[in-house]
Amino acid sequence: MPWYHSFIKYTVGALALTSTCFAMAADLEKEELKFGFIKLTDMAPLAIAYEKGYFEDEGLYVSLEAQANWKVLLDRVIDGELDGAHMLAGQPLGATIGFGTQAHIITAFSMDLNGNGITVSNSVWEDMKPHIPKQADGKPVHPIKADALKLVVDKYKAEGKPFKMGMVFPVSTHNYELRYWLASGGIHPGYYAPLKGDTSGQIDADALLSVTPPPQMPATLEAGTIDGYCVGEPWNQQAVFKNIGVPVITDYEIWKNNPEKVFGVSNEWAEKYPNTHIAVVKAMIRAAKWLDDNNNANRPEAVKILAKSAYVGADYDVIANSMTGTFEYEKGDKREVPDFNVFFRHNATFPYYSDAIWYLTQMRRWGQIAEHKPDSWYMEIAKKVYRPDIYRKAAEQLIAEGKVSASEFPKFATETGFKPPQTEFIDNITYDGSKPNEYLSKFSIGLKPKDTLK
Repeated sequence: MPWYHSFIKYTVGALALTSTCFAMAADLEKEELKFGFIKLTDMAPLAIAYEKGYFEDEGLYVSLEAQANWKVLLDRVIDGELDGAHMLAGQPLGATIGFGTQAHIITAFSMDLNGNGITVSNSVWEDMKPHIPKQADGKPVHPIKADALKLVVDKYKAEGKPFKMGMVFPVSTHNYELRYWLASGGIHPGYYAPLKGDTSGQIDADALLSVTPPPQMPATLEAGTIDGYCVGEPWNQQAVFKNIGVPVITDYEIWKNNPEKVFGVSNEWAEKYPNTHIAVVKAMIRAAKWLDDNNNANRPEAVKILAKSAYVGADYDVIANSMTGTFEYEKGDKREVPDFNVFFRHNATFPYYSDAIWYLTQMRRWGQIAEHKPDSWYMEIAKKVYRPDIYRKAAEQLIAEGKVSASEFPKFATETGFKPPQTEFIDNITYDGSKPNEYLSKFSIGLKPKDTLK
């Protein structure tokens, strides 16, 4: 073949590719974007979408910016200083219903499953240990139930001392998981009473819960300000490495494959930039898939990326302790937990209505939603905030482009947005997202459907 034939063929191909890229970029309402995150390992889909060029593949030029805390992050999304952000699953829901800041925030992408743990101080752990069953090798039987902690909390109360625990935000998954675990062991975590002007969450509490930003958890524990905390990684493993505390349970053991963070944007932003939003979700789906591909084969590389100061900024070994399929409880007690961090498996990225409704039930259980709501209200809010319709558009484009196979997504034609009733909770109570009030009536500790604190 003459050289000029090859040249013409190459040039025509390059022009076709270039014109496709320009057409794609022309469809985008906004190309330069700024996203916020908190320094936690589950911000990984953002970091990977950036580092692996998935955002650029969609014609997006993204900058990622660490935020001081969850409130600042949410406020900056609402104010338009950030185009979107790594968020607590409860943040879009809490903002939309007006608990704290009022704003309509939506999510079309769930960032991960699991990923949190509960850590107690060394002294609390020593008091718990005699009450925990042992394996043949002398190590504790897991999961460790809060029954063992109740005896410690009762001792504190008898001595007139408050038992204090940290969580990261009032509408955080950590708050609800910590409350769920404590209550399952007979420890009352306290009520909120917004109608009384009391948003401390400490009414009738046996354990006093308060907010501490994630990176500050280990230092706050070490200082003795709190006796334990619930946080995402790497801040439980940091306590092990610094020998200041012991992680006693993971959220995987509290509720298997629970939804954790989401990617949130304002509804106004989503309506103004619909094609841009779809492109963002496409890039993040690819990033999540990369993180879980080939049985987590890419995780060591992901850990190197996350260890950079621009992202999580913790030591490689601390991040790897949980990101590569293990979790260390007491020093030296490292166990296999392959699904501690899940980014794509089990339809992890799909925004299920039933996930949204679980968080709403916990807001109601502890008084953040002050008054009774019918089941239809829970469904209405879930549909207002969680947007599987946007996710579906992104996924179907990726399927059409051959980047992801249809078998790796839910069957969109029949998907209802509700997972089957879930049974794998530490207290063995079944959750059916279509029956929120029936679910609330099952708990011995917590507001019943018709209860109101005034």
